[in-house]
Amino acid sequence: METEKNELAPLPINHGLPLGASLFTMFLCILFGANAVAIKISLTGLGIFTTAGVRFGIAGMVIFLWARCTGNSLTVTPAKYRHLIILAILFYVQLSLFYFGLSKTTASHGTLIVNVLPFVVMILAHYFIPGDTINLKKIFGLILGFSGVAILFFDNIVMTGDALQGDLLVLLAVLIWGCHIIYIKKIIAGFHPIQITFYPISMAAPIFILSGFLWDTEMVRFIDASIIKAMVYQTFVTASFGLVAWNTMIQRFGATALHSFIFIMPVSGVFLGIILLNEPITTNLVSSILLVVSGLIVVNRVGANRTR
Repeated sequence: METEKNELAPLPINHGLPLGASLFTMFLCILFGANAVAIKISLTGLGIFTTAGVRFGIAGMVIFLWARCTGNSLTVTPAKYRHLIILAILFYVQLSLFYFGLSKTTASHGTLIVNVLPFVVMILAHYFIPGDTINLKKIFGLILGFSGVAILFFDNIVMTGDALQGDLLVLLAVLIWGCHIIYIKKIIAGFHPIQITFYPISMAAPIFILSGFLWDTEMVRFIDASIIKAMVYQTFVTASFGLVAWNTMIQRFGATALHSFIFIMPVSGVFLGIILLNEPITTNLVSSILLVVSGLIVVNRVGANRTR
């Protein structure tokens, strides 16, 4: 048990990730980037809150079974429930805004706006997480990546009133997501990553279903094979495996180091939008990829130089 605690202990500062951890984080970001496309497909047949409730209700059961099979305890002391309730509230508000915003805007816009998250995390971590300090190289790398994603906003996308409202809702969701991440980072040493994943989504799931009953115009309009596949992806790949893996990586390497890779999410989302939603590939998209990759290289060189 002592060995497990040492393995999960957070690093004192956010060093650059080892190669294996970097590749795994990139893989997770690709999975998360595809999530907006899957949500858009689900929303064609299911209500906004119903989609979230079904997704996280099933994910909670999957994580519960996984914890039982692997011998990871879900038991927490009564004093810790206060933190879990706060996380559940943040989670519910964040996801409600994100789903509602995504129902009004495009999958590409949704994934692109998530790119604001590293800045939110970086600024909040600078003030609230010891060792997560901002430096010029890190800022330069993040600006390169942000510039790459910003180029896509000028890619001949016609904005309507609904789309603009959707973008603003997604942006607000991202701001709350940043607070959520920092709060997790502050308390995660006292929890196993499975616990801090299981309880918030399990607490929020029935509230999503109740919200669907109250506010969704139709909880279920229709269900077809594409919607089922999209729900399976959201539930098992991102909400179950993805969230546990991401929280484990945050606990080991820190919030800022991981969220430097989040620029991969919009690139993944846009590419999958091209494949699944027939969006065109453009010069802006290619330019964006080059800048994003450059930003990632600069950010990772920050950690490499610091460890020498």
